[in-house]
Amino acid sequence: MGVFIRGFKNTFRNGVRTLAVIIILAVSISMALVMFMALKTVNNKISSVKSSVGNTITVSPAGIRGFEGGGTLLTQANADTIKSLVNVSSVTETLTDRLRNNTSTSTNFPGNENSNSNSVTNLTSPIQPGSFGNRQNQSQGGSNSNSNQTFSMPINVMGVNQLTNAALNISQFNLTSGDKIDPTSSDNVAMVGKDLADKNSLLVGSTFTTYGQTIKVVGIYDTGTTFTNAGVVMPIKSVQNLSGQSGQINSILVEINSIDNVSSVQQAIKDKFGSSVDVTSQQDRSNEAITPLQNIKSISLYSLIGSLVAGAVIILLIMVMVVRERRREIGVLKAIGSSNSKIVEQFVVEALVLTLLSSIVGIILGFIFSNPVLKVLINNSTASATSSGGAGGGAGRAISRIGGFFGGQNALQNLHAVLNYQVILYGLGAAIIIAIIGSAIPAFFIAKIRPAEVMRAE
Repeated sequence: MGVFIRGFKNTFRNGVRTLAVIIILAVSISMALVMFMALKTVNNKISSVKSSVGNTITVSPAGIRGFEGGGTLLTQANADTIKSLVNVSSVTETLTDRLRNNTSTSTNFPGNENSNSNSVTNLTSPIQPGSFGNRQNQSQGGSNSNSNQTFSMPINVMGVNQLTNAALNISQFNLTSGDKIDPTSSDNVAMVGKDLADKNSLLVGSTFTTYGQTIKVVGIYDTGTTFTNAGVVMPIKSVQNLSGQSGQINSILVEINSIDNVSSVQQAIKDKFGSSVDVTSQQDRSNEAITPLQNIKSISLYSLIGSLVAGAVIILLIMVMVVRERRREIGVLKAIGSSNSKIVEQFVVEALVLTLLSSIVGIILGFIFSNPVLKVLINNSTASATSSGGAGGGAGRAISRIGGFFGGQNALQNLHAVLNYQVILYGLGAAIIIAIIGSAIPAFFIAKIRPAEVMRAE
């Protein structure tokens, strides 16, 4: 017990030096703590991004894109095969069709020529054809191609087995009234876009007709875009049955458990189906989005190592100086019978007291400056990514795309360092280890001298 008391008292023998050491060590410890929190925060964000952004693969029949091209639709058996692949988290199946207004003057608008003859509806699209729509109709030989008569745009209906933004190909989805459909049912129910509902005076509980059947509106949604707000969403089984395409699918969205596994799953799908399907992914763009996070991670890691090394060097130099100043004291202690281990313990206790006091101040400083420093790292990384991508360049676009998956805000701006007990324990553990090593080494070597040598030198 005497060793510990003596080591504690020795810490405050020189008040000015003790204060200076505490301040210097506190700055080093706080910087290490800030960088450790930044590293931990960025690592968590990278894991989150990898598991939720850009980890999708789209599988479609070869030769088909939207309502253009040609080819053979996929089947439920194809979807089940993909579900069984390793690293596949979920599979979303979609079947789209186009409904034409029963008073429309156009029968050949792209997609209508292949639509089921019953895909007639009493709904009217809220989208005006304009110059683009009229030109498309004319290029397909629409009935009004040689007249000034306008036509009604077709209405997109999408059948899905899961209600996700990715499946609906939208960045936001707000249900303004009613309820969502059960995408696994085969009921004749639908959610309609806000603009389509307004155009046709539809409310929750209203009905419309298509495929010769009555469809009930159970919900009205708003996606923020004119095109998708003019559409209809139904359970995929309902669209398959009504359109006479039972068990058929025109697009499969495959979610992978991590973007690290996208390439292997993509290759596995190609091996299974060969040239009968087109397989695309967003892995390259997602990697671009992660680049700014990786930059912050690298800076944080190197800064953390630098701070720890700086703290260790400070402790070592201070204890070397203190030990050398007390050579005579060490000689006296040895002369009266103190062992080398007792002398080393005394200086270790002194270093630990200094370190613990510095850690308390450092933790307070780390708590205050953690998020401001992280914000500086984010701003620098964002500026660097935008600059390297050019105006609207790859990395800049990738960062913007991430925003759609995280509440419409830039993913980097959602980073927030949190000081919890685990971070504090890790910080204290590192500081204690550094203090023990930094003080024990010089004390051990100086304690090996013989008392007579010390007295003679004095």
